[in-house]
Amino acid sequence: MFSWSWGVPAPARNGPERRLFIEIMKLPDLFHPAVANWFADCFAAPTPAQAKAWPAIKAGRHTLIAAPTGSGKTLAAFLAAIDDLVRQGLAGELADATQVVYVSPLKALSNDIHRNLELPLAGIREHLRRSGLPDVEIRTWVRTGDTPSAERERMRRRPPHILVTTPESLYVLLGSKSGRKMVATTRSVIIDEIHAMAPNKRGAHLALSLERLAVLRGDQLLRVGLSATQNPIEEVAYLLAGAAPDGTPAAEVTIIDTGHQRSSAWRFRIRPSKPSCRAKSGNRPTIAWWILSRRTARRWCS
Repeated sequence: MFSWSWGVPAPARNGPERRLFIEIMKLPDLFHPAVANWFADCFAAPTPAQAKAWPAIKAGRHTLIAAPTGSGKTLAAFLAAIDDLVRQGLAGELADATQVVYVSPLKALSNDIHRNLELPLAGIREHLRRSGLPDVEIRTWVRTGDTPSAERERMRRRPPHILVTTPESLYVLLGSKSGRKMVATTRSVIIDEIHAMAPNKRGAHLALSLERLAVLRGDQLLRVGLSATQNPIEEVAYLLAGAAPDGTPAAEVTIIDTGHQRSSAWRFRIRPSKPSCRAKSGNRPTIAWWILSRRTARRWCS
């Protein structure tokens, strides 16, 4: 499962820390005020990954965000896309068409979609209401192999603005006429956990789908990759960019690498109370570790 930690606790709603935060980060220069104010209400400050990635994504540059779990990579990608949709809606230009495709290798997406998309969208709509601005409805749908046929049909009749899917389901969509029609309007694609697909056949499969999607868009597709810290990270960027006929990267990718941070842990010394416990532990006190992430546990135990 994902760890979707997007930030740190927010400052006072109208306090000086909040105003200073907005002034320093200049969020209104990047985002619509409703989007910037929602973020400022929810988080004290952007993470390093977010602060570095947003200018690149908003400038329309292909971007690879390499950062540890919990550094806000997913929100960094989604908030930039949501801001574009909000601006279109306020201008009366938001059509019933898919503009953002989010691809993850995990099928357990519907469990996270509410917290990762619906809550920010609801919060931004509330800020629009407070400001006396028109409401903007941004629809999101999950499309995997488990999606019922009735929902698939409803999705074809009224496409979502943000489509959440897997590499395999994206491949199926691109293989059908109705699926190609739906994703032909895509402006940006977000590839989560791209490092997990880079060294295997799923990565080759994904690379093919990205190129087919780019052809539908006339090479006007913005690519955003989300990766754990990897070395060499350039190889992951190569997968995101695609290959030119001569084998070189087909496009330039801005790499946001915020480095590796070891998860915190607390150490407890527990004295076994039963003789059977002492026998099993060799009369030595048992050491218990409380690890904050599964990845850290695996690394320490290997």
